[in-house]
Amino acid sequence: MDTPRGSLIPQSLNPTGFTNIIDVFEQSCRKFSSKPAFTSFGRTISYTELQELADAFAVYLQKDTGLKPGDRLAIQLPNLIQYPIVLFGALKAGLVIVNTNPLYTPREMEHQFKDSGAKALVIHKSMAHKAQEILANTDIKHVFVTQIGDLHGTLKRHLLNAAVKYIKKMEPDFSISIAQPLRDALMKYKGQKPSPVTLATADIAVLQYTGGTTGLSKGAVLTHGNLLSNMLQGVNVLDEAPKGCVDTAIAPLPLYHIYAFTISLIIMEYGGHSVLIANPRDIPGFVKELQKWQMTAFMGLNTLFIALCNNEDFKKIDFSKFVLTISGGCALTHKAADLWKQITGCEIMEGYGLTETSPVVSINRPGAIKLGTIGVPVAETDVAILDPDGEPVAPGTPGELCVKGPQVMVGYWQREKETAACFTDDGYFLTGDVAVREPDGYLRIVDRAKDMILVSGFNVYPNEVEDVFCLHPAILECAAIGIPDEHSGEVVKLFAVARDEKPDVEALKKWSKEYLTGYKIPKQIEFVDELPKTNVGKVLRRMLKEQQVNKEVA
Repeated sequence: MDTPRGSLIPQSLNPTGFTNIIDVFEQSCRKFSSKPAFTSFGRTISYTELQELADAFAVYLQKDTGLKPGDRLAIQLPNLIQYPIVLFGALKAGLVIVNTNPLYTPREMEHQFKDSGAKALVIHKSMAHKAQEILANTDIKHVFVTQIGDLHGTLKRHLLNAAVKYIKKMEPDFSISIAQPLRDALMKYKGQKPSPVTLATADIAVLQYTGGTTGLSKGAVLTHGNLLSNMLQGVNVLDEAPKGCVDTAIAPLPLYHIYAFTISLIIMEYGGHSVLIANPRDIPGFVKELQKWQMTAFMGLNTLFIALCNNEDFKKIDFSKFVLTISGGCALTHKAADLWKQITGCEIMEGYGLTETSPVVSINRPGAIKLGTIGVPVAETDVAILDPDGEPVAPGTPGELCVKGPQVMVGYWQREKETAACFTDDGYFLTGDVAVREPDGYLRIVDRAKDMILVSGFNVYPNEVEDVFCLHPAILECAAIGIPDEHSGEVVKLFAVARDEKPDVEALKKWSKEYLTGYKIPKQIEFVDELPKTNVGKVLRRMLKEQQVNKEVA
């Protein structure tokens, strides 16, 4: 019988013998105790302080909540230093992390909390009013609320928190009877050590939710072995980069996203310092933060590269120690890569991955970058390119990219049929993406999963958007597609058939905000008399895309 996915880390990757993520965490905290680990909003914590606060949270979970190993804890935070503290504290208590997008609407939150069976939630105060609406429909019994300044000194803490609440008005009032300040939980047991919990490589570490063709997100089950393997695969790549490449790594992508999550583990293995950016969309504020650091590394995506390069102050930054840029999440354009290198002097290493692969499958390695490709598979990863009959294609021939490796998920949480459908009989994960293997072994993506829309690195599945807009009384039916956008790669466009009179487009967008995260809301809505369909009534999104392309050409 084959070894179950996620239960083994190849010895070639793991000479130290790590068993779980906490092994990496503890080793880094010992080796790099006095070095800075994370910074956000002007507050830096060392590896020692990170360990102390994570221990304190773990003790609180063990002593004051009744939560047991294997229970799920949802984290809904922007990029704050509270995130790694809560993450490692919960893992030390044996809990499973459910990463949640802070931009989610109550509807999206409710689905994820219920589907995962989360029993605890750590949430930023600005989002607590949304949780209030749906908590009664979930199994959540413990809610920890935090604010931006909670781990700063007394004066700055009060000033920051007051500014966010009263000046920026970003924290609506809420009423959750079981809510308690996260800071109180951390301070209560600071200095104490949690009871040891045995964590096996095959134990679940994270439920990482991803879009689904049914319109509902589903949880990719990622074990400690999956995440450890991908971390070690990343270390294998960065060992070829200049020494000190992650001494000061700028982290603008949200830690709840698997790309940033795993990169942060790689940085910790090197004793690097992650500078967390909570709002990278505020480009002037982002650049102002960058001016404070002599960055050595940057992890981003196409949207950010272009936005920063178009800022005059960014061009004045000191890039003398800057040696590493990694791109993922969405396709890197030649324009962005060329502009970034021209301004920073640093080439971009583009990679490819999915939530289901922890995420990295392949990457351009340092000193061997081939622009327009996704590089070569990372260590211990087997990539097959198959035709529709499941047979390997010849080099240079497009086919479906399929992956087998220790970083591939166990499956989808409580979805046996969907799990079985996305694996071949011999264990390859079917990505749905069309790729070509070039003669030199480099991989190139030629088409994505046929319907998925990729907005700034986030998956948007048309069915979810369509399901929401069909709830509106003025909409008879609709179909969503992705259209090119120079800033975010793609945006959503909705084609809709009205029941009677066409509703106001802007009012329709505003209405949808109650149900959809911002990046899922269509940037364009076009009313049509009818949608193209097959003989059996299935909407042909492909024809809508072709019509859109013809309009743009004309």
